Amino acid sequence: MASRGKFSSKLGFILAAAGSAVGLGNIWKFPFEVADGGGAAFVLIYLVFAFILCFPVMVTEIAIGRKTQKNPVGAYEALGFKKWKFLGMLGILSGILILSFYNVVAGWAFGYFLEILRGNFEIGNNFSIYIAQIWKVGIYGTVFMGVTAFTVSKGISGGIERAAKFLMPSLLIMIIGLAFYAMSLPDAGAGIVYYLVPEFSEVTFEVVYNALGQAFFSLSLGMGALITYGSYVSKSDNIINSAAWITVMDVGIAFLAGLMIFPFVSYLTNGTMENFSGGPGLIFTTLPGVFSSLGETLGIVVGSTFFLLLSFAALTSTVSLLEVPVTYVVDELKVSRKKTVWIVAILIFLIGVPSLLSNGYSSFFTNFVTYFGATSPTNFMTLVEHVGNDTFLPLGGFLITVFAAYVWGKNNLIEELSEGNPKFRDGRMKKYIDFTISYLCPVMLGIIFILTFLNRFFGINVF
Repeated sequence: MASRGKFSSKLGFILAAAGSAVGLGNIWKFPFEVADGGGAAFVLIYLVFAFILCFPVMVTEIAIGRKTQKNPVGAYEALGFKKWKFLGMLGILSGILILSFYNVVAGWAFGYFLEILRGNFEIGNNFSIYIAQIWKVGIYGTVFMGVTAFTVSKGISGGIERAAKFLMPSLLIMIIGLAFYAMSLPDAGAGIVYYLVPEFSEVTFEVVYNALGQAFFSLSLGMGALITYGSYVSKSDNIINSAAWITVMDVGIAFLAGLMIFPFVSYLTNGTMENFSGGPGLIFTTLPGVFSSLGETLGIVVGSTFFLLLSFAALTSTVSLLEVPVTYVVDELKVSRKKTVWIVAILIFLIGVPSLLSNGYSSFFTNFVTYFGATSPTNFMTLVEHVGNDTFLPLGGFLITVFAAYVWGKNNLIEELSEGNPKFRDGRMKKYIDFTISYLCPVMLGIIFILTFLNRFFGINVF
């Protein structure tokens, strides 16, 4: 097993795993989910779910990986349950699909960094034109995938861990710096109040459901990344402690993103906090206007730093997404890591080409499919996101908890979690993990999967 490599330190594992969780969703999706969910009340619900629901799933995935020292497919076979290899394949497929479109968006962010660095703030007014410039965004995406592959090709300690030790502190410094600057702008106070003062009258079942889904998706659960990273962890490491730090870092960066985004929006709207959209519209259309209003020099500094931050956040995730299928090929097919990395990276990039084409360049991929009951078509990139991210991840999480509790067995899980943490066997945390993995997590993740599947593909909204 020595040839597989391993993390050289507990800190390296925590930073790499936290980097896997921290991504574009923390910087852009979390803030606009907060906006749609009524502000601070959503934040509070999200934090509760992150620790009550997601934390147990995280420790379970890491424990399976460390126990077997295998990739997500090999792990189930190593535990003696060959029929459950399909669950590992589902995780790998999820990661491949997500990386195929995620790299496209990461390329957009990297391109914005370069554009704003040279003072092109007008790009925010031409976003739809920009993403349809296939050769330009294609080159940006190629460069991003190349950097991702280069990092992974260097191995666990020499590539992924070393990159995480640079990227995560850099990301944290940039986001804290931008948050402080944003909070110093005129009318920023209204954004901070909106973000931090709960309005519980806005809380509905839909808000709770969205907070639950955001917490699960935010932590990169259900796709085998943490099983993979867990396979490189020492038996002497305390999994419970490491998972707690990973969760705190992920939700902490999401929280800081809100402290950065909402003051910027409030500054732009003169404190009204109205008429702004989330998602790509917020990041790629609204914020360049904010940066432009700061003046050319300051705007370039703040704007380019923001999109460099976004690129760093994306890179920490693309590295973990690529590592999952790479580890599978290295373990099962005994192919060298460097050769595997570049072959897999090229294949995933090619799988992502239709997503690249589906934002206005190709009418076929832009109007790719019309869901049951829908009045307008869905593009290829959104379809891949709905399948790989919104459907496969909660399904994978649900099945992992069922496997751990009722197939592998809670006693075996508890035994593995006790390695490096002897007090766990007799503590309250054991009872907590036992209950959540057996009952709470399977029920809640099953509900998320069913409701999301019905909503995404059949237009059925139960709220």
